[in-house]
Amino acid sequence: MAVAVKTSRTQVWMESLGDWSWPGTGAAAAVEVLPPAWVPTFPPRAEPAIAGVGTAHAPDSWRRQRAIARSAAWGVLLAALAVLCAALALDGPRSVERSLGIRPPARAAASGLSRADASVAPQGPAASLALPALTPVSQDAAGSSIVAASYTSVALHGRGSFIVYLPPGYDSTIRHYPVLYLLHGNDQLAGAFLEIGLQSQLDRLIASHAIPPMIAVMIQGGRGANNWRPYDGRNYESYVVEVQELIDRALPTVPERGARAIAGDSMGGFGAMDITLNHPYRFATVESWLGFFNGLEGQLRADRPVISRLGLHAFVYGGAEDTIADPSEDAPFAAELRAAGAVAHGTVYPGGHSLETVEAHLTGMLLFAGRALARGSKPPRPATVSR
Repeated sequence: MAVAVKTSRTQVWMESLGDWSWPGTGAAAAVEVLPPAWVPTFPPRAEPAIAGVGTAHAPDSWRRQRAIARSAAWGVLLAALAVLCAALALDGPRSVERSLGIRPPARAAASGLSRADASVAPQGPAASLALPALTPVSQDAAGSSIVAASYTSVALHGRGSFIVYLPPGYDSTIRHYPVLYLLHGNDQLAGAFLEIGLQSQLDRLIASHAIPPMIAVMIQGGRGANNWRPYDGRNYESYVVEVQELIDRALPTVPERGARAIAGDSMGGFGAMDITLNHPYRFATVESWLGFFNGLEGQLRADRPVISRLGLHAFVYGGAEDTIADPSEDAPFAAELRAAGAVAHGTVYPGGHSLETVEAHLTGMLLFAGRALARGSKPPRPATVSR
């Protein structure tokens, strides 16, 4: 499955809404205009953040950084296309795994579930899958690497694929890392996150010790308005869980709920929240960027005991000029999350349903996730070997 197609920076994702409807549209919404004061703004947010206010212009230095990131990402994405075409022919681990520090199957954790998760969630189908080969794509000047993988997915009844960011100084034998999972929007590719500067932003935040070193996994989903739900014989929700289990088996992660975050844009924002609520023992941090929450209220109510006991960090935001995902829903849904016991923030930024809006707030969202992961991560327990 290809991951590398250049998309327009001003593209609007005109998603087919299918059977979705937007509850609360047209009603007065309680909008939390600004996020917490510590969330940085790149570029500065136009204030007040209400409908009709345009996005502030980025300074020249930021434009230069974006141009550099665009050029680097273009090369990475083209390389990733060639890599995944080659990866389709691979079956199982290869010698490249040793060079990347990937755990061999004999040393892999059984399922990547914490004790709490294992007590309520059965071992997933990924436990029986061969570990996919992770093929190097590129390494930047800061020392972080991009690798890619393709494998035969049980959930999709076909090929699944993902791209992985490995932080500077990555060492599989010494350190264990928290993981951020990213879900793209409708008709996007997983490489869209690299296009808007994910690698350089993570490099900078890790180097400044604003967030801990982490792994980021960009999962390639399907197309259409249901690209993160069971659709057309493919269970994309189970697919995300499958990838999470494979990552915990293949890479030196901290295989605990508190060390996993999931985020997404547009349909990926819905998918991130849907998967978090349907699998509350797997992810401790969730973010929805320009997403929506249709049909999730009942699951949130059912999850109240889990959220109250284990906690949840959440950040949801909409775009003031967004005509696809109703921004008036973000603050009320954040309030419902808080009522369930989560630490949740909801806000509306200037901008429409576009990559530019996501890019403008990528730094703040990575900082939010990174700080939550720093609090929730802890060294893994030694494995117990049955004899």
